[in-house]
Amino acid sequence: MSSPELILVVDDTPANLEVVCETLSDAGYEVATAINGDRALKRVQAYPPDLILLDVQMPGIDGFETCKRLKADPKTASIPIIFMTALSDADSKVKGFVLGAVDYITKPFQEQEVLARVKTHLQLRQLTKNLEQRVAEKTADLEAALTQLQQSQLQLVHTEKMSALGNLVAGVAHEINNPLGFIAGNLKPAQDCIKDLFQVIDLYQKELPYPSATLQEFLEEIDLEYLQEDLPKLIDSMQEGVDRIHTISTSLRTFSRSDCDRPIPYNIHDGLDSTILILKHRLKANECRPEIAVITDYGDLPSVECFAGQLNQVFMNVLANAIDALEESNKGRSFAQIKANPNQITVKTHLSESQAVIRIQDNGIGMTDAVKPKIFEHLFTTKGVGQGTGLGLAIAHQIVVQKHSGTLEVNSTLGEGTEFVISIPVRAIAVKDIQARICVDAV
Repeated sequence: MSSPELILVVDDTPANLEVVCETLSDAGYEVATAINGDRALKRVQAYPPDLILLDVQMPGIDGFETCKRLKADPKTASIPIIFMTALSDADSKVKGFVLGAVDYITKPFQEQEVLARVKTHLQLRQLTKNLEQRVAEKTADLEAALTQLQQSQLQLVHTEKMSALGNLVAGVAHEINNPLGFIAGNLKPAQDCIKDLFQVIDLYQKELPYPSATLQEFLEEIDLEYLQEDLPKLIDSMQEGVDRIHTISTSLRTFSRSDCDRPIPYNIHDGLDSTILILKHRLKANECRPEIAVITDYGDLPSVECFAGQLNQVFMNVLANAIDALEESNKGRSFAQIKANPNQITVKTHLSESQAVIRIQDNGIGMTDAVKPKIFEHLFTTKGVGQGTGLGLAIAHQIVVQKHSGTLEVNSTLGEGTEFVISIPVRAIAVKDIQARICVDAV
């Protein structure tokens, strides 16, 4: 059985205290008293009541000031306060409500009125408590569900991001190829036309060795001799640019190839090369450091049966982390110091017992023994807020281990760098829970 509600009565008049206490006690309430505001504040801190009946006119701290202090304290702010006073003017009543009182009873009072109002506000307080508890429980449940949803959503978004990116990149590569083909197809005819024009100019110069002053001035202005020497070089440079764009387009299409509902043969080296090319902008030299060198040492690998798009995502995550580690190791070092001990990423491949092994090593900051066991954990990251989700390596591990029945291991020494070792069976092993996808070969 629940204990009776505790009501604190604060009044400096003993006769009033006696009448109110008797009325409340007879109604089954537990009653405590205080003869002034200062004692009431101390009593509330030690034994918080369920409701306070508070007189206004008291020596020392009056009722208004007592109410103000109670409402200012988070521990006592929720306790309902009913003023009981002889002050019946409107200003006093308004002031009481402004300070946070829930009700205002003027003296002399009727016992039944007091009991009715006390009962009502105690019921409201209990209902409020129950509602707050239910809200807190629901909030906790919702927060737990939201956290789980966010984690699942983040993983799903990150997993599918490369697929969406692949579709976008494949589309961009396709759109690039159309004008690129037009330019490439017209460069040779343009070069031939330029040669013909230069021959015509040579013939004119032979047949008209003495041009007019106006023509001679224009020829000197455009520097015809330099133009005849430089324009073919410009065409050659344009051809080199077209070839470069074509290489980039091919790499983008290789990287973004869509996966089928089953593993298909794939040249691992094509995936590595395309990924390195896409990350080229992060490898270039800048004002803070020289270029990050990428050294490839490819062994003789056969085609590997795999989900090429997802495997390229693994290469992207591991290589991007290697670049991040090198950038971190450069902090506090000058350009000359970095140049003396240059940033470097080494990518090696070899065949080992029907396993294609890919080793990606950097000479960055390395990892502590405490960090190494956690790097493949979901949402674990050593990067600052907003710099990493803690999903990249977790999903890379999932792709290698669950999707390809391979292994993803890390070797690292603090201050000496990190090596990731990816091992994939050359012949695919049946893996459960493969999500069906439309098989589109983007290459």
